[in-house]
Amino acid sequence: MPHTVEWKVRLYLFEDEGSTKARAVVDTGATALTGHGVAHRNPADTDVPEIGDELAAGRAMYDLAQQLVGAAERDIEGVGAPTTRRNTPSMPGWRWPQ
Repeated sequence: MPHTVEWKVRLYLFEDEGSTKARAVVDTGATALTGHGVAHRNPADTDVPEIGDELAAGRAMYDLAQQLVGAAERDIEGVGAPTTRRNTPSMPGWRWPQ
């Protein structure tokens, strides 16, 4: 039986003094999840806002993706099916917020 749904993801970007923060929000109808990401420009680097936007947005969406996969794994376990949890590869060159 076909199953079609539409989830909308909203992405919010905030820039201030060489830092860009991003928030990605998805509402599935049953739950809402929020991912966060931050990018910091080295003061010696050229100011290119698009780079900060891309990094912060990518990190927020990556965070959101990890949450969605985690929710699916918990749901799978909740119905008694086995899961194989995979380690997520690290992202070289990305500085994650503390």
